[in-house]
Amino acid sequence: MHQETQKPLKEAGMKSSSRRTFLKQALGAAVIVPTLIPARVLGAAAPSKRVALGHIGVGGQGGGVMQGMLGLAHGQSVAVCDPLRARREGAARQVEQHYAAQRSQEKFTGCTAYADFREVLAREDIDAVVVATPDHWHVPIALAAVRAGKDVYVEKPLGLSMEQNKALRAAVHLHGAVFQYGTQQRCFSTHCAFACELVRNGYVGELKAVHVVAPNGETGGKATPAPVPDGLDYDLWLGPAPEAPYAHDRVMGTGRWHIYDYAIGFIAGWGAHPLDIAHWGYPHIPVEYEGTGTIPTEGLFDTVVNWDVRGRYASGVEYTLKAGSDKTTFVGTQGWVAASRGGIEANPASLLKIKIKPDEIHLLQDNHHYRNFLDSVLARKTPASDIDSAVQSDFMSHLGDIAIRTGQRIQWDPTRETIVGNEMARRMMYRAMRAPWTI
Repeated sequence: MHQETQKPLKEAGMKSSSRRTFLKQALGAAVIVPTLIPARVLGAAAPSKRVALGHIGVGGQGGGVMQGMLGLAHGQSVAVCDPLRARREGAARQVEQHYAAQRSQEKFTGCTAYADFREVLAREDIDAVVVATPDHWHVPIALAAVRAGKDVYVEKPLGLSMEQNKALRAAVHLHGAVFQYGTQQRCFSTHCAFACELVRNGYVGELKAVHVVAPNGETGGKATPAPVPDGLDYDLWLGPAPEAPYAHDRVMGTGRWHIYDYAIGFIAGWGAHPLDIAHWGYPHIPVEYEGTGTIPTEGLFDTVVNWDVRGRYASGVEYTLKAGSDKTTFVGTQGWVAASRGGIEANPASLLKIKIKPDEIHLLQDNHHYRNFLDSVLARKTPASDIDSAVQSDFMSHLGDIAIRTGQRIQWDPTRETIVGNEMARRMMYRAMRAPWTI
């Protein structure tokens, strides 16, 4: 567990006047470094009882989250941001058309489109932002947002490195921000919560093994250079990633998920979901990892595929992470329970008929992940997918990836939160960032 002391969550509503300074510094130096006075003070909810939202990254997943939040009465989307002009302008139109229809008006204006996320963070009227960019931008933008006094909903996976995860966690606690991780199975798939409650309350007996399966990644992709599309700020899209010529498969295809400069692949990108359930049901992470996998040598995509990771927890509980479907299975001395996005199964089947008692551990906060975030912002409470659990489950992805890439057994010290006994592997906890970007 991390050594940070949990600080009080801050009040929604009041803003810091230092945001103008933040924008001036950030736009001038193009570096995410300023640490600001928290924008809210401990206390009551925002006077409007409505959370003003900015959406940073409005492509497929970001657009979907935006649509999901538009239907919630206690949130209002006032800004969208994307380095691709057509995408951000289209998202702004969707927002305004939604509110116009909701109010039975011919036209509604009030959602501004931005290319640069720093302009969104400088707005004093915005309470929270949704970060749904390519993976390599998740932590740098979320970190800047928290330092600017915003609450954050951050899509999975978390950081491009374990160092980034630690930095974001420290900032969330320091500034008292509300953080929700985009692992929607904690709310939308209520049976996942039930499976974890069975484990946490001892209904499967003494836990013996945790088996995780996540959908495999992709290989291929063409690196053929092409002109940068009109309306795309490609340099901003790259941000802290290494400079590289524009290629369609790099940016517009699935490369953002399967190129190591931008992601560690589906071992984290999809693995985040079943690994999150594993950590929810058994809130620890393994201390030992070894595994095999394929690192593609042809084509543009070079993240690990076909992974098969094995390890153990400090308690002796067995751990596996394999490429396949989507499932988290908890095996105990009195039976097993397996949960996925699609459903739940158990042996004996009678486990599924158990009613969790009032005085036992209950994990489900809400059956709507986006509503849970907005409610938490207004109430200044910790939401379902908190920063501490997000960091730990993302560590499991990284440690599996490092074990495969080094071909060696990895030992993890959960107290010091570092790899021990292997200096080469320990250095892989860090990633260089293209200047002038830094965490």
